Amino acid sequence: MSEVLEGYIEKIIFRNDENGYTVLSLVSDDIEIICVGSFPFISEGEYLSAKGSYINHQTYGEQFQVEEYEIKEPEDIIAVEKYLSSGAIKGIGEVLARRIVKKFKSETLYIMETQPERLAEIKGISKRMARDIGDQFYEKRELRDAVLFLAQYGISNTYAVKIYNTYGPKKYQEVVKNNPYQIAEDIPGIGFKTADEIAAKVGITYNSDFRIQAGILYVLQRASTEGHVYLPKEILINKTAAILSVEVSNIENNLNSLEILKKIIVNIINNEEQVFLAVNYYIEQNIAQMLSKLNIRYSLPTDKIEERLSIIEETQDIEYDDLQKQAVIDSVQNGLLILTGGPGTGKTTTINAIIRFFEREDLDVLLAAPTGRAAKRMEETTGHEAKTIHRLLEINRISGELDGDRVVFDRNEHNPLECDVLIIDEMSMVDIHILHSLLKAVSIGTRLILVGDVNQLPSVGPGNVLKDIISSNRFSVLKLTKIYRQSFESDIIQNAHKINAGEQIKLDNKSKDFFLLRRNKVNVILDIMITLVKDKIPRYIGATSFDVQVLTPMRKGELGVENLNMVLQDSLNPKTKKKKEILFRNHLFREGDKVMQIRNNYQLDWEIQSSFGTMIEKGTGVFNGDMGIIKEINEFSEIVIVEFDDGKVVEYPNSQLDELELAYAITIHKSQGSEYPAVIMPLLSGPRLLMNRNLLYTAVTRARNCVIIIGKEETVQDMIDNASEQRRYTGLKERIREFCN
Repeated sequence: MSEVLEGYIEKIIFRNDENGYTVLSLVSDDIEIICVGSFPFISEGEYLSAKGSYINHQTYGEQFQVEEYEIKEPEDIIAVEKYLSSGAIKGIGEVLARRIVKKFKSETLYIMETQPERLAEIKGISKRMARDIGDQFYEKRELRDAVLFLAQYGISNTYAVKIYNTYGPKKYQEVVKNNPYQIAEDIPGIGFKTADEIAAKVGITYNSDFRIQAGILYVLQRASTEGHVYLPKEILINKTAAILSVEVSNIENNLNSLEILKKIIVNIINNEEQVFLAVNYYIEQNIAQMLSKLNIRYSLPTDKIEERLSIIEETQDIEYDDLQKQAVIDSVQNGLLILTGGPGTGKTTTINAIIRFFEREDLDVLLAAPTGRAAKRMEETTGHEAKTIHRLLEINRISGELDGDRVVFDRNEHNPLECDVLIIDEMSMVDIHILHSLLKAVSIGTRLILVGDVNQLPSVGPGNVLKDIISSNRFSVLKLTKIYRQSFESDIIQNAHKINAGEQIKLDNKSKDFFLLRRNKVNVILDIMITLVKDKIPRYIGATSFDVQVLTPMRKGELGVENLNMVLQDSLNPKTKKKKEILFRNHLFREGDKVMQIRNNYQLDWEIQSSFGTMIEKGTGVFNGDMGIIKEINEFSEIVIVEFDDGKVVEYPNSQLDELELAYAITIHKSQGSEYPAVIMPLLSGPRLLMNRNLLYTAVTRARNCVIIIGKEETVQDMIDNASEQRRYTGLKERIREFCN
């Protein structure tokens, strides 16, 4: 028989964020009762009216099984004080709760909701804090309503919070009811199948044109996350049919509808029908147009440039070779120059020569790279300030009433970068979206120099821009090929060039910096890896264990990222009583862990702090590949504090921990643009598509002082022989040729 209990939530003992299942202690008439049930959103200190019945659990004894519940506002002064002092509102503890209730008595909650600025009348509460408390009070009510609304569609508490935060209180219901497929596009972790289930619950039929069109756009969007800018029509149709389980003819008809709606572009090149998301097609078209406009020919005579360059050689006591001199000449005579070359071919020396030349001409030079690590390395090798492209473009967050917060770059066509020369390094990492934003901020007449190794893996995001720009044959390209004397001493550089050329390398372990430890059992490989990372390599190269980076081709398997990180975490940062830890969806994070941001988040705030803990700089945006250390896990505030390599300190709410991964081991793809004192690669076997020359070359070139491969020599040889790469469907080369022609 059902009963009704009313009381305060004393403590939340257990909560499953995925399904909302909660165990809590409820104090009713001074008696503590253990309650269990599904509570999508609830906090300690709140007043609960619960309907249910008592059950006898074989392990935990008597419990109250909640069937229905309602959260009520506290009804008396004592209740209000208990609620506020529970920590339900961040920033209010027992002392402040007592002061607030003493001041406002029975009107306390009314004041907090309608006149929160009056809280500043209380000692210890500033005007800013008063506003924050009022915002929290309002948001808790709005968020609770949202979670309850979304629960009817089977959406978990965690994702409900993300949906609410993404679309805001005025838009989330509209999105769910009218286009639930938008959720799969906008929110990482919510897949098409989840959105499809929601669509069925809101009444979207199985064979509806709306569902099929959403499926087509989803397949194209997912292709973008795999690096493609378009898909061949046949591949797109087959993938969509497989996901939706519908007839091919239905997809054909809806492709035509999407083209009429201008959501897709169908382009025919060499008898291949290419289907683009319209935004991707126009981004490539705009990039081609902007590159062409920057490609101005300047008339400064070659002999004059050489004269000025010889002065730099004398003053710097350096001698540039013919290709390096030609690079300087090309950078002066062309508005756009692409400088490429492998490791040890003098790219850094050439960049420095270009910088010195333009500075002697009293021209302003800016330097940038795609990631914090790459920018830091560029700064160290040139002696000039280098920023990430995002920071260079001055990322900013704008609040809007209708669409919530949105992120923009303050540097754009209306507010261009103030420089005469712009040099971008590690261009192989740049995708079409960031290049498009960058080019919009570059004025015509600014010289643009793009530097990179075209043989590296392409960007994580859509496009293959460096390769496409070079292969268009419409711009000045200078390829450095000479390996310099100091680089001959490095087997890392020698072997990298051999790998790139498809030549087998010596693995006799007579090298000082390139080793193969032949092992063929996983457990042995793991033991050796731990010994190397913890002890031997740090002593050999004079670094720390955290400076040693384990790289692997795969995510899954015993030698994949996920298992390697668990093994390395246990060894390098073991569990102790002093270290707090948090389990998030089967991922354990611990204070002191090495972690990586795994997707771009333009919304996250960061600070750079002095050694005394004072803030010296702040900004917005943390990006895919940024690495750092977990400094603190605050269980009370439910945040994890990470300090990244470039000094940025970021607070992650627990609900956003899916944006972090352990980074003791990372995939080779994620290592792009970075350089590590030492690299370890466990290589036994793997999918042929992954185990290729391009991947091995990229991994080897990430190491500065030492490369150690643990595994089979045959695997290394097979990777060198395997020149196959997964094709990227991109159209920038054709857009450039079309525009230039």
